[in-house]
Amino acid sequence: LGVLLICTYAAKEATKKVKKAKLYVPQIDCDVKAGKIINPEFIAKCPPGCQDVKYRVYGTDIYASFSSVCNAAIHSGIIDNTGGKILVQKVAGHSGYRGSFSNGVRSLSLPRWRESFLVSEGKPRKGVTYPSTLEYSSSKSTAVKSGNDHVNVPTGDTVRKEYLTSPVPTPATQISTTTPTPTTTTTDPSTTMPKPTTMPATTRTTTVAAAAKARPGLHRVRAIAFRGTSTSSSNRNILRPDTGIQRQEPVAAFQRAAGSPAHLAIETDLWRPGLSFFDTGFSSKEELNPKPLEFISQGNPNCKVDLSFLMDGSWSIGKRRFQLQKQFLGNMAQALGIGSAGPLMGIVQYGDNPSTEFNLKTYANSKDLRNAIEKIPQKGGLSNVGKALSFVNKNFFSDANGNRGGAPNVVVVIVDGWPTDRVEEASRLARESGINIFFVTIEAAAESEKQNVIEPNFVDKAVCRTNGFYSINVPSWFSLHKVVQPLVKRVCDTDRLVCSKTCLNSADIGFVIDGSSSVGTSNFRTVLQFVANISKEFEISDTDTRIGAVQYTYEQRLEFSFDKYSTKQDVLSAIKRISYWSGGTSTGAAISYASEQLFSKSKPNKRKIMILITDGRSYDDVRVPAMAAHQNGVIAYSIGVAWAAQDELESIATDPDKEHSFFVDEFDNLYRVVSQLIQNICTEFNSQPRN
Repeated sequence: LGVLLICTYAAKEATKKVKKAKLYVPQIDCDVKAGKIINPEFIAKCPPGCQDVKYRVYGTDIYASFSSVCNAAIHSGIIDNTGGKILVQKVAGHSGYRGSFSNGVRSLSLPRWRESFLVSEGKPRKGVTYPSTLEYSSSKSTAVKSGNDHVNVPTGDTVRKEYLTSPVPTPATQISTTTPTPTTTTTDPSTTMPKPTTMPATTRTTTVAAAAKARPGLHRVRAIAFRGTSTSSSNRNILRPDTGIQRQEPVAAFQRAAGSPAHLAIETDLWRPGLSFFDTGFSSKEELNPKPLEFISQGNPNCKVDLSFLMDGSWSIGKRRFQLQKQFLGNMAQALGIGSAGPLMGIVQYGDNPSTEFNLKTYANSKDLRNAIEKIPQKGGLSNVGKALSFVNKNFFSDANGNRGGAPNVVVVIVDGWPTDRVEEASRLARESGINIFFVTIEAAAESEKQNVIEPNFVDKAVCRTNGFYSINVPSWFSLHKVVQPLVKRVCDTDRLVCSKTCLNSADIGFVIDGSSSVGTSNFRTVLQFVANISKEFEISDTDTRIGAVQYTYEQRLEFSFDKYSTKQDVLSAIKRISYWSGGTSTGAAISYASEQLFSKSKPNKRKIMILITDGRSYDDVRVPAMAAHQNGVIAYSIGVAWAAQDELESIATDPDKEHSFFVDEFDNLYRVVSQLIQNICTEFNSQPRN
């Protein structure tokens, strides 16, 4: 009986321990996108520092699955920049995602996407079991974390990121060179059965190094994922019914045995967003056969753009003109000077449906690119340009395809005659995504043919601006070679690629700060913090947004000009150093001074934005100086505090007054204006005419 009681008691205690088992929450990195995680619902922990424009977010409340999970959580207000736990739920794709500015994060708009997700507070839902291990798709190598240990595990079709749940080692253990052993599970492509692989911690580092040294000539290959295309994870021969031509589609993912030496050595040189694909040593060909690394050209540094050419593969073009088109593309590749520090070029061929011939990272120099262009076979079909533009917008300019982020995205559409579908809506969505669209039309419709054109004036409805810069009409295919140099000059003129410009990277912003005696030292520091909070939201550099500042009393003082500082940190430090002046309030004279000393030296391609902060009525007239500033293209926002006069704020502000003037009753409430001010600046930017 005693033994029975003891066993019963022990069983109850064990049950309690099981019930009290702690939920281990895996940590994810700032750049992890929801689409890379296979789990449909999970709880994860975000690290600090994810509030950054390089971690892009698409949508509001419901986010597209290639958004940064952690930055989306900041945008939604679930966490802040210090990180924290979040609950992520995958949901169906949506027909459109609305961009917005929220909690210091600017999310972008996006057309239809195949998968979405929601973020909420990181608390488990009743009846739901959450994984302590996240499963990742195979588009990149995955780091397995255990405390401060990182082991890079190459991926097959799927890789699991294991987080050790063992207790924290004792101090004696921490001093030892032996670390806890991570366990990884990969999917063996040959058997599709999970095969656990373990490696003693004491030999892990030396094994990786030894594998790398043992095979110095190993040709490293990176798995390539084509998002949203018709390719699968295996080879497919697509039969073209009209021609009988078979074309090998790209391989969506490379497969290799999990136990091969390449399994270790491949991870010593990871590709990262922002790093040129051609600097990593990966193969640029979609095959497994090792071969010497191709010549890598630095390219033309004065033309750093990411280019996609949409080539017309329709039946209407014919074989002879299709060959002339390939010669034109080869000449463009040669004239551009393709290279990792200059332009990168990919090609999408369209007919009934578009397909990627090769992406931005496939070829590293003009010679290889020209050879590849010569081998492209004709697809046939209709001339569905609208469908091709949608395809490029959703799939082409991605990190996986070699998009560099800092380079403008440019699409050049080559059209024989006219499209067989509508282009306006697809073009609008592409432009809103920051893509600069050029059209090269050959042998446009004659007067007798215009009734056959589905969408009249399709070029003006599609291009980035309707001023003629973005469109070239060629009377004959035999004169197409004459537009090579003019087109190269246009696509390389990055100052005029205005569709790459956003509300956050294309302005000269001048702050006009009231330093009068009524403000006081303490409140003046609050004003400077307000100025810094606004400045932080913009992408600051000598080619992006620039910041300048003027302080005024009866007199005016230029604190720093637009060309003084070219980094965000330098601008914020300069704002912090501004010393309080004290004196009277001559706001009208300050506006005139800012117009002469700041905005007269603004770059012609920049939007001139003045943000004036004052706490009282001016001793001089503000209407005439404000009107002169407006006429010179300055967009003026007025921020009034405490005793500021409403009629003066409205006179200073650009019309409509309600969207350009703000008022708070005390200095400590200035922070409430920041979000709405940024939103209004961006709304105004997006409503600019396209002529």
